[in-house]
Amino acid sequence: QGFLYTAPVREQGNIYKPNNKMMADELSEKAVHDVHTKEIDLVNRDPKHLNDDVVKIEFEDVIAEPEGTHSFDGIWKASFTTFTVTKYWFYRLLSAIFGIPMALVWGIYFAILSFLHIWAVVPCIRSYLIEIQCISRVYSICIHTFCDPMFEAIGKMFSSIRATVRKEI
Repeated sequence: QGFLYTAPVREQGNIYKPNNKMMADELSEKAVHDVHTKEIDLVNRDPKHLNDDVVKIEFEDVIAEPEGTHSFDGIWKASFTTFTVTKYWFYRLLSAIFGIPMALVWGIYFAILSFLHIWAVVPCIRSYLIEIQCISRVYSICIHTFCDPMFEAIGKMFSSIRATVRKEI
């Protein structure tokens, strides 16, 4: 009594300490699925199309024989197969060897970049904008106090000058 706002009473209980089992199960399921363990799409691994120019490099983009200069059909087929299989497996080998270390390096790099942006760059910019706003007010007062009257006087002096152009033949 005497409160302007009373907290609503929930039949299920507090969201942190649920009374019923169903709500407790829902919360435990939600706790398991956080942002770091989100579902990964193993089919479409470039949903934002960052590497479309690299992924689309095929045999025909690298090796082509013009009309009149053709190798044997078997050599051409073997070259195609060799190129495609080598590219596929060598990429897999490199990603198996260097994928996790590079992910670690890039994770650290972007963590440092985020940290610096959040804790250094943005506060410096905000601080600069606060300081520059104070300086801009002082600058504006000085301009309006000293320069405005001077330019008005110069404008009045030159406003009485009339120029005419005559062409004499």
